[in-house]
Amino acid sequence: MVFGGQPAYLRVAGDLRKKIVDGSLPPHTRLPSQARIREEYGVSDTVALEARKVLMAEGLVEGRSGSGTYVRERPVPRRVARSGYRPAGGATSFRQEQAEDGAYGSWESRSEQVPAGTAVAQRLGIEAGERVMCTSYLYRDAGEAMMLSTSWEPLALTGRTPVMLPEEGPLGGMGVVERMAAIDVIVDNVTEEVGARPGLAEELLALGGVPGHVVLVIQRTYYASGRPVETADVVVPADRYQIAYHLPVR
Repeated sequence: MVFGGQPAYLRVAGDLRKKIVDGSLPPHTRLPSQARIREEYGVSDTVALEARKVLMAEGLVEGRSGSGTYVRERPVPRRVARSGYRPAGGATSFRQEQAEDGAYGSWESRSEQVPAGTAVAQRLGIEAGERVMCTSYLYRDAGEAMMLSTSWEPLALTGRTPVMLPEEGPLGGMGVVERMAAIDVIVDNVTEEVGARPGLAEELLALGGVPGHVVLVIQRTYYASGRPVETADVVVPADRYQIAYHLPVR
């Protein structure tokens, strides 16, 4: 069934979405049953089921085993501030990714040497298969998982130096700019490209998201005299955070 050129399940989902957004169906309220949706909108069971699936995929409702489907609490988005590299200061890994003044958090990390895949090799300007140091991070703000990051650094540059392991040694836990400066590599540029995609299952599990939720992905690369010295993918839940850029006027 189609209403005004729009499939019926989208019309029903749109009306229910409006009620959720305007508060007619507040958080923790049980969504009307499939039978109720069928009767209220004059649609089939299939249409009612598909409408519920749309709302679930959008993260507006969640199923509770043996109880039904309920409206989810809608988080108030917080900011992840981006301001590029900061050559002075001594930024920690957390401050490197979250540049908001007064924002401090904790992180967990794991590093391992791996061969560069094709995409990472292109971003670093090296040959596929060359060894890189891959470091995975989970960042927390007040104990809540807020961000994932995976970085890659060419071992041809950092291998057998005090900064080979990003989280160990005399500059362990410091930002890329400070660590590279310690081996006389001066970072003078950084690029970031922001995109969105459905979160991978392991990402959403780590970040406490719902299957189907969208994540923001910041693809960042640091350069020294035109040479890429580090590249990373930063993953942020799109429903809980907004990316805010603070760019200097030159």
